[in-house]
Amino acid sequence: MPRRPERPDGRHRMRRRPGGTHLPIRTGTKHNAEMIELSVAKALANDRRLAILEWLRDPAAHFPPQADGDLARDGVCGLHIARKLGVSQPTAGEHLRVLTKAGLVTGTRIKQWVFYRRDERRIAEVKHRLSGDW
Repeated sequence: MPRRPERPDGRHRMRRRPGGTHLPIRTGTKHNAEMIELSVAKALANDRRLAILEWLRDPAAHFPPQADGDLARDGVCGLHIARKLGVSQPTAGEHLRVLTKAGLVTGTRIKQWVFYRRDERRIAEVKHRLSGDW
């Protein structure tokens, strides 16, 4: 029977499979720390999410002025992003959720709206990892 992977503290970690059984997963290895996270790969694998990242690079050039929130300081309202994409707000919200989970954009709540802007430090880190040795 195969040995279960161990955590750095020596204990085993189990992931629940559909149907109630458990599947061992590896955590805390150096190899995992050097890999691009799955959430980043998922975020970069979609043309619409790449377009959002491009538009947020220079929001004043791609979006109209906003009543609440400054385009450069606070970011762009999710409603404007949905309109520019030509999709519903829930669809745009899902794209923005994936980008936020990957750490590529950050959301700031102002009144009832969420304003999104790029996280340049995180994007630079991802670019550096992608340009490294494979």
